[in-house]
Amino acid sequence: MPETSDPNLLEVILNSWDRNNAIVINLLHATPESGLGARVMESSPTVAQMFMHLHYVRLVFVEEDAPEFARPMPEGEWRSESDRTRMTRMLNESAAAVREAIKGRIEAARAMDLHYDHPLLMLQHLIWHEGYHHGQIKLALKLAGHPFDDEKIGPLTWGLWMEKSGPPKSVW
Repeated sequence: MPETSDPNLLEVILNSWDRNNAIVINLLHATPESGLGARVMESSPTVAQMFMHLHYVRLVFVEEDAPEFARPMPEGEWRSESDRTRMTRMLNESAAAVREAIKGRIEAARAMDLHYDHPLLMLQHLIWHEGYHHGQIKLALKLAGHPFDDEKIGPLTWGLWMEKSGPPKSVW
């Protein structure tokens, strides 16, 4: 990790996105198999659908705001998926698309096409959006009788924000 006086702020910013994605992947894999179908309410999306929604939203924003970095879009925003390996691959692919779009647009000094005054605002919006759904996922699991032990989930989620050891790694 660069020193705080390092002028390469872009890599520090992109590292925050990498950490965010590692947290999402860790949350996915910490979710019990029976928890993937949990919902906050009957009309709410399942936990698995929320993970797929994160993947979809990432790709939509890249397609709309930096189409030169776009990837193929999945069918449906709230689709069901139960294969964690496939879900992990999709989330890593969409995270890479976001990373490349932000980096490419900042390095080219190009604004985003549709939504944001600066590429960094898209990144911040996505991190905020994913944190919102992180809370929804944890609430759905708690209501379904699968609460996380803070001592176990903390190092896999919040702990990744505070590490000084460099690029984050998911445990899966």
